[in-house]
Amino acid sequence: MAGRAAMLVNVGTVIMTVLTLASLVGGFGVNWGNIASHPLNPNIVVQMLKDNKINKVKLFDADSWTMNALAGTGMEVMVGIPNNLLETLADDYDNAKDWVKENVTQYMRKGGVDIKYVAVGNEPFLSAYNGSFLKTTFPALKNIHRALKEAGHTDKMKATIPQNAEVYQSANDKPSEGDFRKDVKQTMLDIVNFFHDNDLPFTVNIYPFLSLYLNEHFPVEFAFLDGNGQTMTDKGKNYDNVFDANYDTLVYALKKAGIHDMKIIVGEVGWPTDGHKYATPKLAEKFYAGLMKRLAKDGGTPTRPERLEVYLFGFLDEDMKSILPGPFERHWGIFRYDGTPKFMLDFTGQGRQIVPVAAKGVQYLEKQWCVVNNDTVNLDEVGPDLDYACYHGDCTALEAGSTCSKLTKVQNISYAFNMYFQIQDQDVRACDFKGAAMITKVNASVGSCLFPVQIVSGSDDFRINFVFGRFVVFGLVLLGLLTVI
Repeated sequence: MAGRAAMLVNVGTVIMTVLTLASLVGGFGVNWGNIASHPLNPNIVVQMLKDNKINKVKLFDADSWTMNALAGTGMEVMVGIPNNLLETLADDYDNAKDWVKENVTQYMRKGGVDIKYVAVGNEPFLSAYNGSFLKTTFPALKNIHRALKEAGHTDKMKATIPQNAEVYQSANDKPSEGDFRKDVKQTMLDIVNFFHDNDLPFTVNIYPFLSLYLNEHFPVEFAFLDGNGQTMTDKGKNYDNVFDANYDTLVYALKKAGIHDMKIIVGEVGWPTDGHKYATPKLAEKFYAGLMKRLAKDGGTPTRPERLEVYLFGFLDEDMKSILPGPFERHWGIFRYDGTPKFMLDFTGQGRQIVPVAAKGVQYLEKQWCVVNNDTVNLDEVGPDLDYACYHGDCTALEAGSTCSKLTKVQNISYAFNMYFQIQDQDVRACDFKGAAMITKVNASVGSCLFPVQIVSGSDDFRINFVFGRFVVFGLVLLGLLTVI
């Protein structure tokens, strides 16, 4: 009898453990962006999500290729509306209806996509945008919500606006002094009241890394969630990390607006792995370990102790992102461009030293690299070619403090040549540079500095259209990097 009782207890423990892990899997998702020269096939990415038991994903558009790959998976999806569509959706309700019909309704079928949220814009009130979307975001939100409601979708999904944490602030860095930024305050009050009246969530993107990046005197440990940060006390509540303090600053800003119980979603939170001295795989591993442990305990913040809903940023590196925020912007992925994991990460929050499951079925281009020609005599004459290679490629890993920042002059030039060569699908004409470059079969990687071999793009048509569509912006943001190299 005693043995049977013990067995029942053990079975119960196992069941509780399984339920806990299942609950955790439902507590977080990942951001899946595709601003890449060679995006992975969406079917490969979806399999990666399944293999890592991730069942929630946040998109930045509603691309049909991606949506069709997600169909029938049962994964919860947040689809996105790019900022450049806000004016169109704000100006004409029929445009909003058409968008919902094309990007939402067609997937609301048996075996379709489980769309839970529609993100209207992405960080539209960033101060860097100089108010470009200030007058169109709220009208676009109202039109999309109305279109969703008329289509009968609001019982299944909610509209929201992912905002950067920059939209609120504190006069003395204490959460309890939180309030919306003065230049957007009235619009934010209108939005949050609309959220409240229609039971819509507030979505915010919080980046502890940026606290270190923007302030060299910021206490390093306060950026992590492992409890080692110096404690700050505010109204009897203790804060040992900037994530909690930032989140609760929003909570108090909402309270000042008369809203006390609005659901908050953390739309983006993560840590980059290159492009800055604090952007390393080691620190990313440390950050995610603390975050996943927090999520595993269903822990919230001092002011909002209930369970957090979080989307990690990001799932994959994106080598075509603007680097205006910083060179690290292309290195937020938990996985490299080819679906290779960068560091240890236990998605269950148990703290096990395990590596996430890598992508399967990825095809690579030929194992060859473009490097400086051994016969090149005067490297000083290569300057314009180096500039050209970086202008059209990705040289962010050469930034000070980055993984490739300690290369020799020859290696530095070879890295730039190879990045251009790979992004051009190893076209032999892309490894010439007036005779200064040559193709080699010998891996040119140097220590931890990876000279990548590009993958076969999931969609050549997508890549070509993307590159030409963003050519001007992409080139401009790289100009600042050239002087560093």
